[in-house]
This record gives sequence, structure tokens and C-alpha cells, in this order.
Amino acid sequence: MSQQPPKEGSLSAPTRRALDWQSDDFYDDALITEELERVFDICHGCRRCFNLCESFPILFDMIDDSETGELDSVDTSGFSKVVDACTLCDMCFMVKCPYVPPHEFDLDFPHLMLRARASEFKKSGASFAKKQLVQMDRNGKMIGPISSLANWASKLGNKLTRPAMEKITGIDKEAELPKFHAKTFKKLSAKNPPTRNMNAPGKARKAVIYATCYVDYNKPESGVAAQAVLAKNGVETQVVYPACCGMPYLEEGNIAQVAKQAQMVKDELLPWIDKGYDILALTASCGLMMKMEWPLILPDDADIKRLSAATYDVAEYMVDIAKNEGLADGLAPIEGGITVHSACHARAQNMGAKSAQMLRNIPDTKIDIVERCSGHGGTFGIMKETRSMAVKVARPAVRQVKAKGNANLCSDCPLACKHLIQVMGEDGVKLSPDYPPYHPMELMAKAYGL
Repeated sequence: MSQQPPKEGSLSAPTRRALDWQSDDFYDDALITEELERVFDICHGCRRCFNLCESFPILFDMIDDSETGELDSVDTSGFSKVVDACTLCDMCFMVKCPYVPPHEFDLDFPHLMLRARASEFKKSGASFAKKQLVQMDRNGKMIGPISSLANWASKLGNKLTRPAMEKITGIDKEAELPKFHAKTFKKLSAKNPPTRNMNAPGKARKAVIYATCYVDYNKPESGVAAQAVLAKNGVETQVVYPACCGMPYLEEGNIAQVAKQAQMVKDELLPWIDKGYDILALTASCGLMMKMEWPLILPDDADIKRLSAATYDVAEYMVDIAKNEGLADGLAPIEGGITVHSACHARAQNMGAKSAQMLRNIPDTKIDIVERCSGHGGTFGIMKETRSMAVKVARPAVRQVKAKGNANLCSDCPLACKHLIQVMGEDGVKLSPDYPPYHPMELMAKAYGL
């Protein structure tokens, strides 16, 4: 009987193991270093990920420039540079690495970087500035009432405040920062809910819009547009926002706090699922957390699995309506075409390019896709110590956006879109004043004339 030859991991669907973050071994420095050496040695021999982010060039240069040109002569103290350069975009795991499980090499580079960060966080915690930055809900509630003053202080080019902010917080004075709003999406929706189109084919559907911290506090117009488009298509919606999904805490390695955030959100959303509502995430990172990261952090929680199964990216949901019931009439062309930046955390959900697929329902409108990392990665794109790397990673995507030549740019990740537009401006591309960082749902609303 002939033995079946081993298969490369890339020939089967990638699988991920639950994070064993509650065990002591997970944080053991000797075990982590041993695993880093194993994985880095494989990566150095493969190099398929050389053009994804800065972690891999740093790793390869570190080994190539060592005494023997191999990992055995590399000082392990340099490993932290590789860890710090990872944005947890997941693209190496999802689209490049041939050695992910079920391959016997069992590589999960992003989760190994997360494990190393978690160990460091457990030992040293985060810096004072980062501790403040990740508290999205506290910051949004505190800054909202004084948003005019805060937006003036954080405005790019403010020579009075931005240099001081850089010195105190480490936020690069050249990084454009999100604006805050006094009226959150949740408040705007409660005050002026859209009227449902009861003649639309999708009128039997009902969904909870999980507002997400960024949309609620920083870009409420995206939420307003999404709810209006859903109402146009007959969907009954409720806007619910219990707490941040925990992605900012994940980036710093605070997995325990991510688990707490998941429990807070779960407790408020589960009753809606029991009443037959679907859950819609408005930003790609939040959708990824709810669908994929939470079940790996809390693998024994059946309710987390139920929530994961009921969660959709909002564009994914719109495509499902288009496929099954059909979209409401009334979409009109958008002049100048649309470039859709497919954000890494949308691609990592393994659902396909749903934003582009949704926008292709707009008649007589050119739709192009850019599938390169923006480099932003949460705070990675704004901190002085990492912003130069974020800009470098963004440039291939920027070149593609420029080559498409469209009048409109959108992304599943609003921070990614903002970052790409700023880098385009820094590279000398003259942008129209009305070239905002769109959410795909804003362009659907525009096509509907809403």
C-alpha cells in the first residue's frame, strides 16, 4: 500500500489553533525564543513574504549580515525588532506562507509575534502613552464634548501643539490623526433614524449594526450612510455599541483585556441574535476580531461561537442581499470611477473582495481593486518610532491607486484609506479637496442619492 506524499499547507485551507494564552508556557521566554528561532530559520530559507511588511526584510537582513549568514550567529536580542515591525495584518498567514497548518511545519507567524508581545506585555506592560491611546471608549466619550478644541490641537501642521504632542505621547507630528465628533453615530441614528423601504426585496431582514469605536466616535457619517443604504433595501436595523472589539489591546499583546472586551460585546449582542437579528460590523478589523480572533481566544465559549457565526462584514451582507433577494432599485452611476482598497483585515476574513463586489452593482461605474497593505496597522501608522515603516509599506499600494486614476477611493478600513491619501499627498499627488477617505457604504449611499 503506497504512502500518501505530504501536502504543502497552501494546497489545503489554512487552519488556526486556539491561543493557549492562559497557560504559563505561552509566556515562557525560553520557549518563545526557541519557537522564534525555528520559525525564523524556515522564513529565511523561504523568503516568499519579503515584500509584505518590514518584519521580513529586517529578519532577512539581520541573518544575512551575521557572521555566518545563518541564524546560529544572530544575537537573539535583535528578534524584538522583527516582532515590533509586525502589524498583525495576517497577510503572511493568509496569502503567502506555504507552511501554515495543516503543513507539518505548523507556521503561524502573526500569532507568534502576538505571543512574543503578550510575554513582553505581561513583564513590562505598555508605555503610559500607549495605555491611554488604546482606551478607545474612554477617549471617545471624553473628547467628544470638546471635539472642536481637540481637533484643532491635533490638526496636521499645528506648530503650537503637534511638536509638544510628539514629545509627550510619541505620536508623529507628521501623522494625520482621526477627528472626533460631538454627535456619535449611535446618537445620530437615535435622533433621525432612516425610513425603511417596505417595497424592497430585502424587507424581511433585520440586523444589528455594531457601530465600532472608530465609526461611532471618529467617522459617524459612515454609519449613517450604511444604515440609510440598509433601510433603502428594506432591512430593519438597530444600532448597538457596547464596547470596542479589543483590536487595539490585541496589538499591544494584552490578550486578557481582549477577552474582557469580547465578553462585554457578547453580553449585549446575544439577545439580539436570539431575536433573529444578524450582526453587521462596519470596519474590517472589528469583523475579523468577532469572526476569527475571539473564537481563538475563547475557544470553549459556545456563545462566542454563536456570535461569530452570526456576524457579517457590512459589504458581505449587502452582497448576500444582492444574491438572494436582489438590491432595491435606484442606483445611479458614480462619475470618475472607484478604486477599492481591499484592507488586510478584510482579506484575512476569507470572504472575497466583498466591497468591490457590492460596488459593482452600481451601473456604468468603473471599479478597480488594490490588494496591497496600507501599512497603517492601528497605532503603527501614527507613532514616531514606526511611522516611517508604515509609509514605506504604503507606497506600493499608493502607486497602484495612482495608476488606476479614479476619482474616488474607499477602503474596508477607514484608517487605511486616510493613511493612503496622506502618503499620496506627501508623494506630490495633487488631490481634490473633495477626495475624502470613503467607506464603501458611503459610495453606495451616494449612488442611491441618499
